[in-house]
Amino acid sequence: MKIKKEVITRRDFLRGTAATALGLTVLPDWLKAGTGKMGIKSAADQKSLVLVVRNEHVLDSSQKVDKKVMEAMVGEVMTALTGEKEMKKAWLKLFSPKDVVGLVPTSVMNPTHNELLEIVQESLLAIGLPEANIRLAQGRSVDLGSITALISLPGLKAHWLTGIGTVIKNYILYSGAPRNYHYEDSTKLGEIWHLPSVKGKTRLIIVDALLPVCDRGPQFDPRYRWPYKGLLAGTDPVALDAVGLKIIQTKRDELRGEPWPISPPPISIEAADKIYKLGHSQLENIEIRTMGWAQELLL
Repeated sequence: MKIKKEVITRRDFLRGTAATALGLTVLPDWLKAGTGKMGIKSAADQKSLVLVVRNEHVLDSSQKVDKKVMEAMVGEVMTALTGEKEMKKAWLKLFSPKDVVGLVPTSVMNPTHNELLEIVQESLLAIGLPEANIRLAQGRSVDLGSITALISLPGLKAHWLTGIGTVIKNYILYSGAPRNYHYEDSTKLGEIWHLPSVKGKTRLIIVDALLPVCDRGPQFDPRYRWPYKGLLAGTDPVALDAVGLKIIQTKRDELRGEPWPISPPPISIEAADKIYKLGHSQLENIEIRTMGWAQELLL
C-alpha cells in the first residue's frame, strides 16, 4: 500500500521545535500512523544517560586542541559512564582485546578532531587490542562484517539536508544511498542502525562538541561556529542527538535574539525513537549529567 506523504510546513516546524524541547511529538501524520508497528523492541524504560563534559582550556586562542586536557575529558566520560575509577577497567568494561573496533568520525563540514581519534585509539591499544583491530570505519566501502564493535565519533552540527547531522546520521554512508535519507526522508535514518552489519555493534558514542556548527552548509560558515569546548557521550544515539539539538537550537535563538528554528526540521530524532526504537528523544526521559566548565552551557 502506498503511503501518502504530507508536506511539513514552517508553521508545523515552529510548533515542532518547541515540542522537541518539551518532549512532545514532531512527527508528521503519515509517520505517526506507523509508530509501534515495526516489531522492534522498545528502548529500556529507565532514563538514558547523556554526559556533557566541558573544559575552558581544551582550546587555545587559535582553536588548537590541548590533547592532555582532552584526554582528561575522555577519562571523565569513561569513568562516569562505566562506574570504574581506573581507566583500563573502564575501557575493558565496554571492549575486549579480542574485539575488532571501527571508529566512525565525521569527515566533512565539522570534522572530528584528530586528537579525539588518537586518544580513543591509544586507549584501545592500552587494553590490549592489536593495532590491526582498530580501524577507521567511516565510508561506503567499509567492510563491517569483520567489525565486532563500533565507536561513533561525530562532530556536533546542524545540517542543511537533515536539520541535524550528528549521531543518527553518522552511519548514512553505510546505507549505500545517502540521497534517499534527506529532507522528509531523513525520518528513515534510524533504519540504517538496524542493518545486519550495523545492528547492536555501537558500544560507545562520543560527540565532538569542541567547535559545533549551528547553521548553514554544505560550505562551512565561520559565523555559525563557536567554541563550546565540550564532549557529549553515552550509548543512546537518540538521546545524544536530542541533547545536541537542544544546544544547537539554544545557540541559534541566542544569536538571533528570537526563535530561529532549524530548517529542515530534524525529524529523524523522534522517528529514531518512535519508529525504530533506538532510544529516547524526549528530554524528560534523558538524564543530562554535566561536568566541568559551566559557562554558556545552553542546556
